[in-house]
Amino acid sequence: MSTIAVAPLTIEDAEVLVTAARRAAEAAGVRVSVTVLDAGGHLLAFRRDDQAVLISGETSTRKAYTALQLDSATADLVEAVQPGGLFHTLPTALDRPLLFIAGGVPVHRDGRLIGAIGVGGGMPDQDHGFAVAAGESLS
Repeated sequence: MSTIAVAPLTIEDAEVLVTAARRAAEAAGVRVSVTVLDAGGHLLAFRRDDQAVLISGETSTRKAYTALQLDSATADLVEAVQPGGLFHTLPTALDRPLLFIAGGVPVHRDGRLIGAIGVGGGMPDQDHGFAVAAGESLS
């Protein structure tokens, strides 16, 4: 059995992600905070715009953490936490609460999960778009 090595998410990658998300947000006239986590959930990069909503830093981090833990964009998970949804009790079952609001996106390389990016400060659909645009910048 052979194992294929995949390069981990580096600090340089994280800086590319943060810059791309910030530029996408600025182009839309939105001030955001951006968090990038590696595959182990460790903080690689964080940027909070002083003009962004104060809680945007916390939301960007929780969105990234949620996307990483479930290997899915948070925008795709919103319905799952509604009453009767697959994850209805999950957000309160963990030590670190998950946040099911669009804006968290897992980052993959060669089909493997290497980290996640979370963006907070805009409307959820905007944050999702900024995170997706950032993820595409690594391609």
